[in-house]
Amino acid sequence: MKPPTDSLERLVPDELSVDDTTGQETFRIHLERYEFAARHAPPGRLLDVACGVGYGSRLLADRRADVTEVVGVDISEGAVGYASNRYGLPGRVRYVCADGMRLRDERGFDGVVSIETIEHVPHPGGFVRAVDGLLRPGGVFVASVPTTPSVDANPHHLHDFSARSFRRLFRDLGYTEKAAFAQRQPFNPLAIASGREKRLADMRRNLPLYYCTHPGKAWLRAWSTVVHGFCNKYLTVAWVKRG
Repeated sequence: MKPPTDSLERLVPDELSVDDTTGQETFRIHLERYEFAARHAPPGRLLDVACGVGYGSRLLADRRADVTEVVGVDISEGAVGYASNRYGLPGRVRYVCADGMRLRDERGFDGVVSIETIEHVPHPGGFVRAVDGLLRPGGVFVASVPTTPSVDANPHHLHDFSARSFRRLFRDLGYTEKAAFAQRQPFNPLAIASGREKRLADMRRNLPLYYCTHPGKAWLRAWSTVVHGFCNKYLTVAWVKRG
């Protein structure tokens, strides 16, 4: 089963066309996050939660000779099948179809990577606690979220974060910040409104109605536009678990 290639939430590098502006830029900043994760991950076993089609998991292994194994986990059977065929590396990179919150591994992991995942789950704190159970004491947890509003435009997102609320999520669980990486992604509102890009077709429909029923989100979008302009912002942080 081939994963969808025209969704906001699923990037397949081999299928990106040169005129897919949003896809190409999103792929670029995803790679930057994984490069950051590779620099700050510890040696040993790594877990990539919500790995998608697996290119990031493979990048972690390729960049770090001292990483003994990378396990990529995704809930999509199609994504995992594609990842296994395209990016698997016998003995070092393997992929598992599972819910990351229900994954069990008796050996534990030295590092966890979860890129653009937490905004999707119903209970972010519960997600972090569940994955924390797989991370060894003193391990590193690298995670990223959008820090400008996204719930209004993207129906796949369940939570909006600021840099402060994202940091609080981990600090409340006893994590210490090791390093942080901020990104900006300007967007053209006219291009989005015109619907020219196929990848943007699954954005939330009828935004005016959504704002009428969610006035708080309308105010949040207005405030963000005044402060940040037409720009999405993201924050990736490497956290160290209490020893």
